[in-house]
Amino acid sequence: MTIPLVVGIDGSAASLEAVDWATDEAARHELPLHLVHAAAPHHEAIDLINAASDRARTGAPKVRLSSEVLYEDAASALVDKGRNAFALVLGSRGLGDLAGMLLGSVSLAVAARADCPVIVVRGGAQYRDARFGSVVVGVEDGEGSGTALEFAFREAHVRHCRLVAVHAWSAPFGGPPEPSPRSGYALEAHLQPPTQVLDDALRGPAERYRDIPVSRRVVEASARQVLLEAASDADLLVVGARRRHGHLGLQLGLINHAALHHAPCPIAVVPQR
Repeated sequence: MTIPLVVGIDGSAASLEAVDWATDEAARHELPLHLVHAAAPHHEAIDLINAASDRARTGAPKVRLSSEVLYEDAASALVDKGRNAFALVLGSRGLGDLAGMLLGSVSLAVAARADCPVIVVRGGAQYRDARFGSVVVGVEDGEGSGTALEFAFREAHVRHCRLVAVHAWSAPFGGPPEPSPRSGYALEAHLQPPTQVLDDALRGPAERYRDIPVSRRVVEASARQVLLEAASDADLLVVGARRRHGHLGLQLGLINHAALHHAPCPIAVVPQR
């Protein structure tokens, strides 16, 4: 049985934009689409999900479609659904969010706790309609970006577009760190050229997706700034998230928080496996 792409809806304009985006995404990946409305009991719930289902069916008649209403906390319900999902798709703002919020509280909570990729649909129509032909992925030191890279390459593959891999770096203040008494790892990690960090990370997935044109960007600057600038002409921004040791959920960090709040395009937060 193919796991579905799950989209959370609450009747807001942002959630309906998420339905449209998720419908196209399900068609690209040939996935079933499952619509979920989770809220306190009210008589409009069935009408709301039926209207969203009609919208999805009109957008992609061949996509297998299902839906359900869950009368429980929205974030918890969506996180639970994400345990058996290709990804969770959410709008950037909900009905109950304050006017000044940059990102809805439910979307942020789900992005921080879900086991599967969480895609927050941001940006204007030009970013939601895949007009730029580009997927941007952030690459960090070490192995933390492996799952995000696989996701990004797969997205570029089904979209028939290019991949832009971005690695931002900065030299530590005061020069390279001292090696630990047991090994010289810290010094070696600092001395590894940033271009080598990116090349090493890309080598495996690039071999598996030879059809994808890849652009490499290595920039000495703030990662938040570099990623947001790269996303200004992208259809999707992909970032990785590490597991928190000894705690449930993910370590989103300052970079991911900035991307979730300010990305000009849809953003996928991909948990590290």
